[in-house]
Amino acid sequence: MKVHSLISDIDPNQWKQLVAKNETASFFQTPECYDFYASLSFMKPFVFGVSENDILVGLMCGYVIDDGNAIKQFLSRRAIVPGGLLLHPLISKKALQALLNRAKQELKKKAIYIEIRNYNDYGFFRSTFETADFSYQPHMNFHVSTPDVEKALKQLSTTKRRDIKLSLKEGAEWKETTDLADLKLYYELLLHLYKTKIKTPLFPFEFFEKLMDLPNAKLFVVKHQGNIIGGSVCVLLPNQSVYEWFVCGLDGQTKNIFPSTLATWAAIEYAANNGFDRFDMMGAGKPDEGYGVREFKARFGGELVEHGRFLFICKPVLYKIGKKGVEKLKGKKK
Repeated sequence: MKVHSLISDIDPNQWKQLVAKNETASFFQTPECYDFYASLSFMKPFVFGVSENDILVGLMCGYVIDDGNAIKQFLSRRAIVPGGLLLHPLISKKALQALLNRAKQELKKKAIYIEIRNYNDYGFFRSTFETADFSYQPHMNFHVSTPDVEKALKQLSTTKRRDIKLSLKEGAEWKETTDLADLKLYYELLLHLYKTKIKTPLFPFEFFEKLMDLPNAKLFVVKHQGNIIGGSVCVLLPNQSVYEWFVCGLDGQTKNIFPSTLATWAAIEYAANNGFDRFDMMGAGKPDEGYGVREFKARFGGELVEHGRFLFICKPVLYKIGKKGVEKLKGKKK
């Protein structure tokens, strides 16, 4: 068994083979995604791997990021692993534990905590994560089956089908675009949403501009009378999943037009038309907390799943301070 801490130690062909038709594969654990993280000025990518009998059997890909001024940066340093780990179904417990321990060893110098956000089922591996001191955090998500457009449309609630029909009747339309001007207008809408409602930092425009250069990234915009009123940014794992990373819309501003609904439907329709098995909504909140976005997402007919997250706290005191700061920013009660 050998643990790898440098990307140069990981065989790119074995990495691609591990992604292919793997039940724990996602866009976020591909070489393409790592290279994208590495192209950005404001985050530091990392990748750790483990091999058994000279075959790559496990991989963790993510980034370290912080926010704000010097003090906020110090208190917000975090290592994020979107999508969960890429694991061979026959990886040994010893190899997985060695991979997790190496990640902890390397990242605890750089981050206050490590958060692994699962988009697949890791129940079989959960005990090994917990043995390595990664605690399980319940978190919901929706997976929408996309065998074809007709079936995908039938899965929608009556209300959502009506909203789409009304929006189109009133002249709204969606399209896939690579136009930089469209992206800038979409980003302005998304930034406003994050500042006024979500109240957490949004990636700089650089993130979206470089993401759109990837062959497996898509921008769908919703237009009405020539103006962009919503849209969604998605990434793809070919032949498997479409992931809705960001979505927004000027809802409630024009009668009978529902931009956020149309933006999400645009991505679902794209998945159904292009041979993808499912549309992944990338999160629906914690099960014990009220979450309005979950109600919105539920009406697209997806399966509600709880694949959760794994959390390792590197610096407990700083973690508590940072958590209180986030709660204050969002206006939550202690």
